[in-house]
Amino acid sequence: MSLEKEALLRALGAEVIRTPTEAAWDSPESHIGVAQKLQREIPYGIILDQYKNINNPLAHEFTTGPEIIAAVEGTPSTSSRPSSGKIDVMVAGAGTGGTVTGISRAIKKKHNKECIVVGVDPKGSILALPNDLNADGEGSMYIVEGIGYDFVPDVLSRDPKDVNTWIKTGDDESFAAVQQLMRKEGLLVGGSSGSALSGALRWLKTNAGRQVAESEGKNVVVLLPDGIRNYMSKSWFLNIAMESEPSPLAGTIKQILGSSKPNGVALQNGH
Repeated sequence: MSLEKEALLRALGAEVIRTPTEAAWDSPESHIGVAQKLQREIPYGIILDQYKNINNPLAHEFTTGPEIIAAVEGTPSTSSRPSSGKIDVMVAGAGTGGTVTGISRAIKKKHNKECIVVGVDPKGSILALPNDLNADGEGSMYIVEGIGYDFVPDVLSRDPKDVNTWIKTGDDESFAAVQQLMRKEGLLVGGSSGSALSGALRWLKTNAGRQVAESEGKNVVVLLPDGIRNYMSKSWFLNIAMESEPSPLAGTIKQILGSSKPNGVALQNGH
């Protein structure tokens, strides 16, 4: 968990207990195990349990899903930007699985039962199993936060009618996609959003994806669920922000400022 998340929780008055990332989900040292111990011993303690709480996917079936549907249906089809008026493909990362499950049910029940729902799972997670049985780094560590687990939460539907197919993504491609979203779209999103975009781009290169890409008016919705605020101290973000190649404008700025330096004195940061 990022330092920003911890700081925000503490600012709100919460007590934060960090648990080992490498601890198995069912071990006493895991975040689940520690929470269960505290719940047993703290009077009136309660665990809302996003992994099992049916209200998790229901919240997305009755709020997030209809919001996305309304946005697509409310966008007019034009000659320059034709639209089927439907969500033809929905791409979302899976953590607890409540989001992708709930949105899928909202779309398929009342909007477009033929919609293809693509779940995105980081390499190292097992949520894509048994759809993806290859050794895609199963059980290995990954940096992207908020998606993927070493167990399958109850609220994640395993029915292929809800999540039709899965795509595995790696950290490098996810963070590269984050940089593209920032530079080209001005969207300050986090790693799981990069996973969703890179997963969508990878799926569009499959046979089924190419059919969609080559069909005029098809709408592919990619859910970007996080913001960069929670990850600004992470090394992957600092590398994107501070260590990237200079922009094309950098040379022009250097030339302008270099030619106006008084008495040949070099300019320093902040002056």
